[in-house]
Amino acid sequence: MLSSAEQAALTSGTDMWHTTAVADIPSITLTDGPHGVRKQAADAKDLITGEPATCFPPAVALGSSWDPDLVHRVGVALGEEARAMGVAVLLGPGINLKRSPLGGRNFEYYAEDPLLTGILAVEWVKGLQSTGVGASLKHFAVNSQETDRMRVSADVDERTLRELYLRAFQRVVHEAQPWTVMCAYNRVNGVFASEHHWLLTEVLRGEWGFEGVVVSDWGAVVDRVAAVAAGLDLTMPGPDEAGDAALAQAIVDGRLDPAALDTSAARVRALVAKAVAHAAPDATYDEAAHHALAREAAGRSVVLLRNEGGLLPLSTSDTSIAVIGEIAHTPRYQGGGSSQITPTRLDDALSEIRKLTSAPVTFAPGYAVDGTADDALAAEAVETAGGADVAVVFIGTAHETEGADRDGIDLPAGQLALVERVVAANPRTVVVLSNGAVVRTTPWDRTVPALVEGWLLGQAGGGALADVLFGVVNPSGRLAETIPHALADHPSYLDFPGEAGHVRYGEGIHAGYRGFDAREQDVAYPFGFGLSYTTFAYGDASASTVDGGIEVRVPVTNTGDRDGREVVQVYAGLPTSRVRRAPRELKGFANVAIAAGETVEVVVAIPRDDLAYWDPWLKRWAVEGGGYVLAVGASSRDVRTTVTVQVDGDDTRRPLTADSTLGEWLEDPKGVEVLMGAWAAATGGDGDDKRASALADPQIFTFLASLPLQRLTAFAGDEFDADAIARLVAAANA
Repeated sequence: MLSSAEQAALTSGTDMWHTTAVADIPSITLTDGPHGVRKQAADAKDLITGEPATCFPPAVALGSSWDPDLVHRVGVALGEEARAMGVAVLLGPGINLKRSPLGGRNFEYYAEDPLLTGILAVEWVKGLQSTGVGASLKHFAVNSQETDRMRVSADVDERTLRELYLRAFQRVVHEAQPWTVMCAYNRVNGVFASEHHWLLTEVLRGEWGFEGVVVSDWGAVVDRVAAVAAGLDLTMPGPDEAGDAALAQAIVDGRLDPAALDTSAARVRALVAKAVAHAAPDATYDEAAHHALAREAAGRSVVLLRNEGGLLPLSTSDTSIAVIGEIAHTPRYQGGGSSQITPTRLDDALSEIRKLTSAPVTFAPGYAVDGTADDALAAEAVETAGGADVAVVFIGTAHETEGADRDGIDLPAGQLALVERVVAANPRTVVVLSNGAVVRTTPWDRTVPALVEGWLLGQAGGGALADVLFGVVNPSGRLAETIPHALADHPSYLDFPGEAGHVRYGEGIHAGYRGFDAREQDVAYPFGFGLSYTTFAYGDASASTVDGGIEVRVPVTNTGDRDGREVVQVYAGLPTSRVRRAPRELKGFANVAIAAGETVEVVVAIPRDDLAYWDPWLKRWAVEGGGYVLAVGASSRDVRTTVTVQVDGDDTRRPLTADSTLGEWLEDPKGVEVLMGAWAAATGGDGDDKRASALADPQIFTFLASLPLQRLTAFAGDEFDADAIARLVAAANA
């Protein structure tokens, strides 16, 4: 039996990366992910440099793969490396939504949509934990910005919170049971996430059934006593002797229930036992195989945005190529901060392009290593481009990092000027982007025949880009975030990053593509968009209800001459809905390999739970009945076929109260029966009575419809006093 002091010590770290050993309970190692194992090197003089590990594509890229199976395989590989390095818990995946394109850690997150995020994260966690290494689902919750990240209050209504910002966490907990969940730095509606009892205990454990350890983000805990009382189990990093002492004293003083500390200590103890049981001191991994997987994953994550005239893929034998841009030689392959990996090796696109073609390849950096303009280098690049059959220009953002949001979405002006000059010198120009979040492509992309979104692709990204450029890989990536024409078009624009310690999620449920679609706003490239070197034709979709949900079937034919992969996306809308909704919401998708000339019947299942909305009146999830319009296609805007299916709804009748409006009473079948009966009794059924005829007058009814029933006394007399209204409420809800 551990003492209070020992329990307190067990619930805080002993240093930056280890839990505290207490009695017979050993210490275990937790370390950063999520796209590589960043185990701090023993001789490191900083917190960033780690032992060499495979740097897989960050989530910004993997999200664009739309491929759960691929993400699962990456999770397995990460687990193998973590196990071989003695790591018990890898701190990932990051699944916060990309609320704004300015988010500084967007490169660590999958998408602007909770369903896509959740499905991919489930497979990452399952893959990792299948190796005996625990995941740490982060950052819980509503942590979609870096500005004032340690204190800012994310102010968001409950429906938006449930449907968007908690939904992916809920899915991963239900389907994968991560060993740990990491609480965020920020406040949620005024309360620090580390001290949020509703979030950590009532929702995470009580509603969702989470069984593991809630660990703090590093340095997130302000008050250890309040945190443990709220349901936080492990404070990192350590040591935290003052916090340990405060916990023990709070129990003595009666300010903390001893059961709360006992429970947290027991959870940490169970985590340590699980880690020890799965430890494998002799574990190894295949470094070359993991590099190959990183290349495959990166290639599958590239999004082809433009390909006018079929400029791509390039020939591997008879097309001379001018490679322009320092990024081709000095790749940008990951963002900065806690996820920064020391790669086992690093491929650059220039070298990999030269390996794949026998034709001449020339190179000019075009701009300085830091991405800034250089007139002499630009002039050299233009001359080099003019002397080749095709110019491939690599441009990108200078830096994205944890700790700071971006100040805009425009690419460096000098790089855009370089593109303009290169296109003038060689109209057969391909532009390859390297960036951790969306960048503005309007209007310069209209002058470029081919545009490749290369994201941050990890250590094998150079080879993956070469594979796509030459058609070794047929691009199948799809955008997991909308590319707007301008930052001001974005739904979050007026409410990011907030001020005075608060950020208001003013766009509500209309985040990302939902907001663009609801406003019918033109965009540069829509959510889900991506081209291929082949083409796909869709037949007529059919749909049926299965177990309360929906099963969609659609034949898809590869009508080109290359094998390829199509991401079939199913969006649902309910035109007759009584609640505010986006016109279309992603409800399912399938990533399908289809050989040239082949037709595949694609089946997408939509579980009933995924049709539900959060009813803030009823305080529960509910499926609204009606005719759901299922839009099946290649993006949120590229709808190829639609089908409508009737779904039976849940009982969503809201109890009537004295504060319910007259209009709400008259819309409710029981309410109108009770109310009109009382009205008739009060007026003696006299049709000439002015009060009796009032509701029949459309003009008067419009005026009175918003009147709460309890205020009817002022208009209807003593017959509708407080006691009478109480009886009406009881009768309506009987």
